Formats: sequence, structure tokens, C-alpha cells
Amino acid sequence: MGRWRNTADFLGLRRSIMGLLGMVVLVGMGEKMAERFLPIYLVALGSGMLWPGFLNALDNLLSALYSFPGGWLADRMGIKRSLLFFNLLAIAGFAVVIAVPRWEAVIVGSFLFLSWTAISLPASMNLVSKTLPKEKRVMGVTLHSLVRRVPMALGPIVGGIFIDVWGTVDGIRLAFVAATGMALLALVMQQVLIEEDRNSGEAPKVADHPLRLLRGFRPELKSLLVADILIRFCEQIPYAYVVLWCMSEVAGHATAMISGTRFGVLTGIEMATAVVCYIPVAWLADKGAKKPFVLATFVNFTLFPLVLLFCRSFWPLAAAFVLRGLKEFGEPTRKALIMELAPEGRKAAVFGTYYLCRDTVVSLGAFAGAFLWGMGPEANFLVAFACGAAGTIWFAFFGRDMSGSGPGGMENSSPKAAEGA
Repeated sequence: MGRWRNTADFLGLRRSIMGLLGMVVLVGMGEKMAERFLPIYLVALGSGMLWPGFLNALDNLLSALYSFPGGWLADRMGIKRSLLFFNLLAIAGFAVVIAVPRWEAVIVGSFLFLSWTAISLPASMNLVSKTLPKEKRVMGVTLHSLVRRVPMALGPIVGGIFIDVWGTVDGIRLAFVAATGMALLALVMQQVLIEEDRNSGEAPKVADHPLRLLRGFRPELKSLLVADILIRFCEQIPYAYVVLWCMSEVAGHATAMISGTRFGVLTGIEMATAVVCYIPVAWLADKGAKKPFVLATFVNFTLFPLVLLFCRSFWPLAAAFVLRGLKEFGEPTRKALIMELAPEGRKAAVFGTYYLCRDTVVSLGAFAGAFLWGMGPEANFLVAFACGAAGTIWFAFFGRDMSGSGPGGMENSSPKAAEGA
């Protein structure tokens, strides 16, 4: 019992954190069983080749547009009630895709089910920030990121099996049925385990709109935002087409076709690699400099599309997906720093503002990826690599280590100072 208590203290496990992690596993598992194969699903239902890129761009745009209201609602409604509302939105989106087997229904439903991760993330980070002491927040964010990788690893494998057994269309629709059941179970779990937010329902502050919050960002956070935007261009330009490259383009050069199950295994390799890194990196980042971990993450983001371009069979692809897993090396550290630099009482809103700014811009890159793919995979992957290199160089020269930052948030941690910024 004492050993379990010591382990729980080391990992920052609390009752509310357990409820959050259970929700992340259940909703994430259902989501990833189907979402990773949506480009193949759209094509199977008769959409043109531009629509997978459009859906990826829409995902980024919705992530941007929903991040700020997600944070605002978490501050206004309280964490527990806002998470309930966000899960209901995802379930409604799943229902649309299940009921109408047309590619247009996927686009309509995506406005609801693609919103879950983005709209719930500020509330999740706020829950970690409120539940855990400052010296455990990187660990808490890391544990959240680690647990998220469980459904991200297993979901595509199970979804790939569904496709191989029942075919692309029926298999993905059945995956959405399973996703609905798991999301309903998550609703029960989060309502039982997550404690009520004691200071929920506060009136929103006049200063809590994105432009004024953005002007109040610390210089360190602004530098990180610029680099992060360039790095996400590197990720999102090829994102929707990675599955097409692996299951179609590579199949033309390989002795055996890359099946849905094998692509799921590749995703599992990626997530397993990320999971191995998380705990030791969190322990080190809580103790010292943070910039090296974030910089290592940016380097791995940058190299993936370049390496992928030269993969022509399963095992080289497996090595490329190990590299892709290493891009998560410093991601929890980056998220924890955003929360650390945000003022008390508005952490979710500031977190949402950061993602609003980042993903609004990045959605343009994701849509450009569709046109670059039309020019050829080489153009798509090389432009992505160039964007990643630019972001990495920017952060190497202009990024600042924030390990010495105070807990206050912006340059002056008082709400008055932030309001006047």
C-alpha cells in the first residue's frame, strides 16, 4: 500500500486526474479507431482526392476556433460540466456518420466529433493545473499525454482490423458505433470521479478575449508560438496523406500490400516510442532546463517527412514511425510551460488563445498540403521539411528557456497588469 502511495505521489495521481485519464482513454480509443482512416473512408465513399486534405485543414481550423471557447467555457461553467458538454458534442458527431453513409455526412459530423480533443484540452490542462502543485504539473501533463497515446496506439490497430474484416465502409461505420459506446461510458466515469470545480461559474473578465490575451503573452511564449506554427506546418502539410502514402503509394513499390492492420501497427510503433520517452523526460524537465527537450522535439518533427519520402516497404516505414514517435519527446513540457506562463484564474483561456492563434494559421498549411500532394508526394514532403527546418532554427536562436520563470504567468502576474497589456 505504501509503495502504491509513493508511486501515486510521484506520478501526481489524484481522484480527479484518474477520472480525466479514464475519459481520455475511452473517448480517445473510439475516436482513433475511425479518425485515422477517414481519408481512406472519404475516397471509398466517392469523394475527390482534395477532400482528405480539406478534412485535415478543417480539423486544424476547428481545433483553432474551438480552443478559445473551450477554455472560456471551462472557466465559466467549471471543468466537470464543460467536459460533459464536450463529450455530448462528440457523440452527436459520431451519430451523424453512423446514420448517413455518405462522404458529405463525414464533413458535417466532423464539425462535432473533431472538436472533442481541441475543445476539451484547455479544460483538461486547467484540471491538471488546479489539482496538482507547481512542481508536479509537468508530470501531470506528461501523464495525460502518455495515457492519450494508449488509444492512439491501439485505436488504429483495432480500426485496421475492422476494415480488414468488414471492409472500408462498414468497418469504419462499426468503429464509430464502438466509439459512441465508449464515449457514453466515459460520461459516467468523469461524472463519478472528477470533483466539482469550487470556483466555477465566475463571470468572464472583460480582458478575456483572444487579442488582448495574445498581447499579454510573455516574450518567451510568443517566440515559442512562432516556432510552433512553423513546426505544425511541417506536421500538417503531409498529415492526411501519410495513410495514403503507406497504403497506396508504398504498396506499388512493395512486394506485399500495406494493409489497414499493418498501418495500425505502424501507428502503434509511433505511440509506443512516445510512451517510452515521457516519464524520464518529465522527471528531467521538472528539475532543470526545458529548451533542449522542446528543441529535440522540433528536430524530430522536421526529419519525419524527409525520411518518409525514401520509405518503400514496411520495415523502413517502421523506422520512420519510430522517429515520428520521438517528436513527442518534449511536447508535455511545452504544454506545461504554456500553463505556467498563464495567470491564475485564466489559464484555460490563455491556453485556448495559444491554440486558437496557432491552429488558425496552421489550417492554411494543412489545406495547402492537398494542392502540394496534387503536384506529387515529393513536393508535399519536401515543403513540409523546409517549414520544420525554419521553425527549428527560429527556436534555436530566439527561443528562451523558461525554467527560471516565476509562476505568475505574464510579465506581471497580476490580472490588472495583464488587462492593461
